[in-house]
Amino acid sequence: MIAAIAVVLALALLIVGGIALVNALTSDSKQPGPTETASESTGGTRSGAAPPSRSPKSPAATASTPLVIRVVGSPTTVTVTVAGTGEVLHNGRLETGEARQYEQAPLSVVAADAGSVEVTIYGQLQPRGKVGQRGEWSVPDR
Repeated sequence: MIAAIAVVLALALLIVGGIALVNALTSDSKQPGPTETASESTGGTRSGAAPPSRSPKSPAATASTPLVIRVVGSPTTVTVTVAGTGEVLHNGRLETGEARQYEQAPLSVVAADAGSVEVTIYGQLQPRGKVGQRGEWSVPDR
């Protein structure tokens, strides 16, 4: 009897966690995220991940740089995760003119408004999506 209750509770926890993850990745929340300035440190990293570039200067998109994402339209929510592990490197709102650069791959990128962002993968500017529609990009490992 106790084992059955434990299984039901574990299943319920998995379902609730899955729903929370899907909502976090697809949310078009208007809640402001933490602000970042050039004077702030990039802080620690998880699992040896290189921190994204947070400089107000535009990151250089080179053929060796896996990902540069730049907001050229209205602010939008962007989620960057490590493909395969699901480790979240960024999940929040990026402001107009803000850019992030990532030096690791493989990555999965989701933008709430695909028309607001320029995505460059290994130096190649990706086609922009439609304004107001969700966009998804994959950054392969090289």
